[in-house]
Amino acid sequence: MDLSNLRPAKGSVHNNFRRGRGHASGNGKTAGKGHKGQKARSGSPRPGFEGGQMPLYRRLPKRGFTCINSKDIVAVNVSKLEKFEDGTVVTIEKLMEERIIKKPKDGVKILGKGELTKKLTVQVNAFSAGAKEKIEALGGKAEVI
Repeated sequence: MDLSNLRPAKGSVHNNFRRGRGHASGNGKTAGKGHKGQKARSGSPRPGFEGGQMPLYRRLPKRGFTCINSKDIVAVNVSKLEKFEDGTVVTIEKLMEERIIKKPKDGVKILGKGELTKKLTVQVNAFSAGAKEKIEALGGKAEVI
């Protein structure tokens, strides 16, 4: 570690810019609010207020439900693993290098579609039962990380 690598802890640095403290401050007089009008006054309307018109968030229909705990899992079929050499240890990083996946998101799962002809050690977050069978049938390993 060098002195050049030191950084303050995340969230510890705050912007203490003081608005409306004269011309020399660079944001004096109207303090970035322009001249007159409803938005220049104190107590201006809340975000999304449209001057009494029915706001967009109330005009649009509300449908469905989004689970905040859901995971975005990337699926990779066994047939895509044919790119690798026999005896390779396949990790998420190797899948990204070979451009089989772009981003691992919340995890990677190997699915059983297609054929596999090489003995591989695959280390990802999850496997389907079919994929695990196909990998282990050839003497490979399906390791959950």
